[in-house]
Amino acid sequence: MKKFAILGVGGFVAPRHLKAIHDTGNDLLSAYDRSDSVGIIDSYFPKASFFTEFELFDRHNTRLKDNGIQIDYVSVCTPNYLHDSHTRYGLRLGADVICEKPMVINPWNIDALETVENRTDHKVYTILQLRLHESVKALRRKVQEGPKDKIYDVDLTYITPRGNWYYTSWKGDEHKSGGIPTNIGIHFYDMLIWVFGAVKTNIVHVLSHDRAAGYLELEHARVRYFLSINADHMPREAVEAGKSSYRTIFVDGEEFEFSNGFTELHTKSYEEILAGRGFRMSESRPSIELVYDIRHAPQVGLVGDYHPMAKFPITEHPFKW
Repeated sequence: MKKFAILGVGGFVAPRHLKAIHDTGNDLLSAYDRSDSVGIIDSYFPKASFFTEFELFDRHNTRLKDNGIQIDYVSVCTPNYLHDSHTRYGLRLGADVICEKPMVINPWNIDALETVENRTDHKVYTILQLRLHESVKALRRKVQEGPKDKIYDVDLTYITPRGNWYYTSWKGDEHKSGGIPTNIGIHFYDMLIWVFGAVKTNIVHVLSHDRAAGYLELEHARVRYFLSINADHMPREAVEAGKSSYRTIFVDGEEFEFSNGFTELHTKSYEEILAGRGFRMSESRPSIELVYDIRHAPQVGLVGDYHPMAKFPITEHPFKW
């Protein structure tokens, strides 16, 4: 049984980590979040110590260590801009770290973290759960076993509506979240690169507070993508079907179905990490570099091969003063 601590236990993704720790037969000793709306802990680890002040969380973990109780893993589920510092904390505590995606916001943060990792002789893992999805693995095998010169045409559409709260939270601050491409697109970009190969061309058609649309050329694919948090972009059939989000990927005109099989991917990720086969932070570098480049690329507008949904008119930021 491994001993865990978790930062950001009140966040959106934390329940998946709590379940993964529990379902892999391990124990949570301490948890931290600025919010105290963390009753979810009772479903898994009611005896875990909880803190709303980081200094008290740190002191508790240090006291455990002084008494011969070593935290084996620190899970980081905090806002994106804190992943770097909280990963460093876990390493300094003498633990391995499991960090949610995005591993960091800027590519050079990986270099600095790898230096700390090597100095502490502990490991940092990141969650790239779509790589563990059976349908995604099958698609990758198809590409690898197919003709070496084959170039696939891929359309990615992901719409996950968010209310006005989004813009006043850290997620609406590009400096804290990395913006739309990083906050809601990072796992899709990682999946596409993992399946179809490295990025050769990156063109951004539209990038705003609520959407991102562009074109990528990968080693084995031409990709048009559209990401959005605007409910007005939801297709009518999806709304009428009562869906809360819309996610499709077409490969050479055929829909790639991977809507099922998501519920256990974090647990699978933990199983792989505990077995020594987890994804190291260096494996997240290509997607981190891509979203950084998207954020800083010029917007070319509706020219060239753009995603059809990129034609939606740009709406004003709801909190533009």
